[in-house]
Amino acid sequence: MESFDPLASERNQKLLKILVERYIKDGCPVGSKTIAEEVQQGVSSATIRNVMADLEEAGFLRSPHTSSGRIPTTKGYRFFVDELLSLERESNQEAKAAFSSFRPALQECIETKELLGATSNLLSGITKFASIIMLPRREAASLKQIEFLPLTENRILVILVFGHYEVQNRIIYTKRHYQSHELQQAANYINQHFAGMDLAEIRRKLVVAMREDQQNLADLLDLMVSTSEQALANTNVEQDNCVTAGEQHLLDLAETADINKLKDLFDTFTQKSTIIQLLDQCIEADGIKIYIGEESGYSTFDDCSLVTATYSLHDQVIGVLGVIGPTRMQYDRVISAVSMTSKLLGSVLEAREV
Repeated sequence: MESFDPLASERNQKLLKILVERYIKDGCPVGSKTIAEEVQQGVSSATIRNVMADLEEAGFLRSPHTSSGRIPTTKGYRFFVDELLSLERESNQEAKAAFSSFRPALQECIETKELLGATSNLLSGITKFASIIMLPRREAASLKQIEFLPLTENRILVILVFGHYEVQNRIIYTKRHYQSHELQQAANYINQHFAGMDLAEIRRKLVVAMREDQQNLADLLDLMVSTSEQALANTNVEQDNCVTAGEQHLLDLAETADINKLKDLFDTFTQKSTIIQLLDQCIEADGIKIYIGEESGYSTFDDCSLVTATYSLHDQVIGVLGVIGPTRMQYDRVISAVSMTSKLLGSVLEAREV
């Protein structure tokens, strides 16, 4: 026996759409009388009540209290976003105007992290939600120059220059102490043979060089083995590879989230590691990626929705940006703002490469 699908009819889909949009607008449980007032064709309150009961039984709606109206569940929001949302309904002229006026300011940012910070502030200001941006993946960024400086206790300071603007420093540990001239020789070798390549390609070519010229480059290759994996590794797991803004907007969740979850949410923004893991999952998405409530797999975000988009440089995806807000958000406006921000950021990054 086939299971009953309460959303098989266009009428029932329309009723769900009205309920979700009304709840997003007002934040109050929606009753059948309220829905009946918005339905164009004649549908009785009794019919609407029956449909709402079917939708609740199927898991699309829930009743916060016995005598109240209904509100969407995660499943209800998901159907609304995937099947009922019309992005053309809201042109988001306010966001378009803000992006247009803000472009010159973004182009004046010198450091990449400064650019992403300004972009994150812009996105948070437009959506009124907390915004997050992953710094460009080092795997996709070309190396312009590398320098090694000796420190104490078998430590080396590595200075990496990407593209024209970004400089990244990191400290690595080696099995023995290397002299300045040895480190200079290693830096010269990398800069001469690998400048302009991305880090993944450099590591692959270093392995080939080690196999082909082990005799002539014995000492140098010993240094390469000790340093390359650490110095040229992807660093997206580091906390400073995620820029956030507008965390104060998380307080808007106070009405729906209990105090402990709200505290965990602020802690997550402070630590950033969970956010970075989520962004890493979104980077392979084609276009907009949306996590609603418990779909993220992290209980901290059970009362939140995460809307993200990838941003690209020369048609290659290098990072993710997005916003975190309550599940009761205007998805059409947020999706539009996130999408426009990703395109704006990509265009500014490309202009800096010229």
